[in-house]
Amino acid sequence: MLEHTRKHHTKNIEARFTGTPDRIRRLRELAKEAGIEDITDMLSVEEVFPEVRTNKGGVVLRGSRYKDELTQEQLSRLTGIPRPHISGMERGARPIGKENAKKLAAAFNCDYRLFL
Repeated sequence: MLEHTRKHHTKNIEARFTGTPDRIRRLRELAKEAGIEDITDMLSVEEVFPEVRTNKGGVVLRGSRYKDELTQEQLSRLTGIPRPHISGMERGARPIGKENAKKLAAAFNCDYRLFL
């Protein structure tokens, strides 16, 4: 005969705490004993991908194009922005102006401010 069993929760949540250094140290010890991962030493996006600091719009553009499986040439035809300009924007050699950001946003169905 089948019996009901408990199901394990698989969704992780993130929690932040404030307190004295002693209490935080104790909390970390208890978390470690319970098998909870401490993510305070994880790297930020900027640390892993330094170009995000200096070329956020270009990184967003390249990622959006990759996500939609578009070549620079296809994106150029879709937006009317010349392909060399798209290449320059992705590399950070050419700024993404407001008008081009709006064209890109229309192509990727997102907010134009992501590219600025």
